[in-house]
Amino acid sequence: MASFTLHGIPVSKGIAIGRAHLLAPAALDVKHYLIPEEQVEAEVLRLKNAISAVHHELQTIRSELPKEAPPELGAFIDVHALILSDPMLAEVPLEIIRHRYYNAEWALVTQIDSVSAQFDEIEDAYLRERKADIQQVGDRILKVLTGSAINLPPADAGDGATANIIVVAHDISPADMLQFRDGAFGGFVTDLGGQNSHTAIVARSLDIPAAVGMHNASALVKQDDILIIDGDAGVAIVNPSPLVLTQYRARQERLLRDRKKLGRLKKTPAITQDGIGITLLANIELPSDSAAALEAGANGVGLFRSEFLFMGRGAGHLEKFPSEEEQLESYRQAVVSMKGRPVTIRTLDVGADKPLDADEQTALNPALGLRAIRYCLSEPQMFLTQLRAILRASAFGPIKLLIPMMAHAFEVDQTLALIEQAKEQLREREQKFDENIPIGAMIEIPAAALALPIFIKRLDFLSIGTNDLIQYTLAIDRVDHEVAHLYDPLHPAVLFLLSTVIATARKADIPVSVCGEMAGDIKWTRLLLGMGLQEFSMHPSQLLSVKQEILNSNLSLLEPQVKKVLRATEPAAIELAMTQLQSLNSEVEVKAVRRR
Repeated sequence: MASFTLHGIPVSKGIAIGRAHLLAPAALDVKHYLIPEEQVEAEVLRLKNAISAVHHELQTIRSELPKEAPPELGAFIDVHALILSDPMLAEVPLEIIRHRYYNAEWALVTQIDSVSAQFDEIEDAYLRERKADIQQVGDRILKVLTGSAINLPPADAGDGATANIIVVAHDISPADMLQFRDGAFGGFVTDLGGQNSHTAIVARSLDIPAAVGMHNASALVKQDDILIIDGDAGVAIVNPSPLVLTQYRARQERLLRDRKKLGRLKKTPAITQDGIGITLLANIELPSDSAAALEAGANGVGLFRSEFLFMGRGAGHLEKFPSEEEQLESYRQAVVSMKGRPVTIRTLDVGADKPLDADEQTALNPALGLRAIRYCLSEPQMFLTQLRAILRASAFGPIKLLIPMMAHAFEVDQTLALIEQAKEQLREREQKFDENIPIGAMIEIPAAALALPIFIKRLDFLSIGTNDLIQYTLAIDRVDHEVAHLYDPLHPAVLFLLSTVIATARKADIPVSVCGEMAGDIKWTRLLLGMGLQEFSMHPSQLLSVKQEILNSNLSLLEPQVKKVLRATEPAAIELAMTQLQSLNSEVEVKAVRRR
C-alpha cells in the first residue's frame, strides 16, 4: 500500500497511531423526493420523532458524563441541545415539508444548507465556526432518520502497534467523541474544522491528538488503513513505512513521559532562571472553563470571551440579546469559580457582518466594518446592559474590563462615558460593584499599536490580540486557505509592532499581556520574554508547556538575542536568529520541582 501524507490544521497536540475508521456524513445518503399531500403530516411526525430521539440521546450522554470529564463537554452538549430546540431546526424544516412537500431528510438538509450559508458571511473566525455545531446537530438528526449508527467497532487488541482506532470523518461533534470513549478511540482527522471549533476545543481538553481542515481526508483514506496523527504538526501519515512507524512510536512514548513530568509543575511558580516572575493566565470560553484554568495552575483569567451568551439566538444571529440577569449569572460564576484570582472579561466582540435575516445585506468587507467596540457603540442599550452585568459581577471578585478593537481616542472616550453611565445607573439602584474596576484595551489594530499614548493616557492596562494584529498588519484572513500561508508572526512589521507595544507599555508602567495564539505556542515564548513580556494568557492546556519554557529561560541571555531578531529584515536572517534564540540554554532542564 502506497504511503502518503495529508496536511491540515493542528488543533490538539500529541501522536496517535491506529487503524482508520471512516464515518460518512449522513447527508451523503439523503434521498430527495416529493411526498403526496396526504402523507405530509406523517412525514412531519417522522421528523419530530427524530428530533425528539436526538434530544433523548443528548440527555443520556449528558447524564452519563463522568465526574472527571472536562467542563467543556457538558457545556457543548448543552449548546447542541439548545440548537436542537431552536426554531431554525425544530420548526422551519417542518414548514418546508408542509409547503414544498419535501421528504424529511431533504427538508432538513435544505434548511441546514441555508443556515450554513448565512454563517459563511460571518467574518469573526470563532463565530463562523459555530456553523459546524448546526451541521453536527443536523447530521445527528439525519442519522436517526436514516438509521445510521455512529458507534465504533472494538479495537484489534492483538495488534500492539495499531490497536487504537483513528476516526476519519467529514466532521465529528463533541457528543460523538463521548460515544467513542471505550478505550479504542485514539484520535481523529476531519475534512472540516478550525482552531476555534467546539470539536477542536474538546479535543484539546481531552488531550486527543487531532488534525482538522484536511479537506479530502475522508475521500483519500480507506477503511483500516494504518494512520499516524502528528497533532503538533497537523499531519496525518497514511500507511507509513515500518521505519516511520517505529520512529513515531518512540516519539509517542517520549511525549507520554514528558507529559508526566509537566504535571509536576502545576504548583511551581513561573520564574525565569534569573529570578523574574512571569504571570500565566488562561483564556476561557465558558464559565465552566474556569475549572480547567485552576487545574492548570493559572494565576487568573486573561481573556473571558462573552460571545457565547449572544450565540444561538434566532438562527445564530443577534436578534435577541441576553438579559442583564442572565449575563450577570454567567460572569458571577466565572469570578466565583476563580477563587479570588482576577478575571478579565472582554466585551462583545462580534459585528453586524451577520445578517439579522436571510434577506439583509452584509458589509462588503465585514473585517473592516461595524464590529467589536464599533458595533457596541452603535447599540448603546445592549452595551449598557452588558456593562452593568459585568460591573455587578465585580462585587463577587476581582474583574478587569477589556474592550476590543479600539483605534481612536473618541472610541475610548465614548466607551468610558458609557461605563460611567452604567455605574451611575447601578448607584441609583443601590447595587454593589467595584468603583475602581480596571479598564483596558485590546491592541489588535496596527493604528492602535502605533498610537499607543491614546490608550496609555486613558486606560489601566493593555492586552495584545496577536491573531487580529497579524491579520490586519499583513492584510490577510488566516482562515482563508488561499492566503493562510501568508500569516507570519515573524514578519518584520509584526515583530516591530509587538516589541513597540510591549516596550512602550512597560516604560509607561502600564500592565501589558498577550492573549492571542502566540502566547500559548512555545515557539514564541522566548521571543516574547526577550521583548519584555511578563504576562501571558492562553488555553489552559498550553499553560504547563509554556511554564516549562519559562523555567528553562534566562532573560539576561534572551534579551540581546531578541534584539538580533528585531534588527533582522530578511526571512533567512530572522530564521537564523530565531534558531539561535531557541538553542540558548537548551541544555538546561528543570531538575527538581519547587515545593511550597
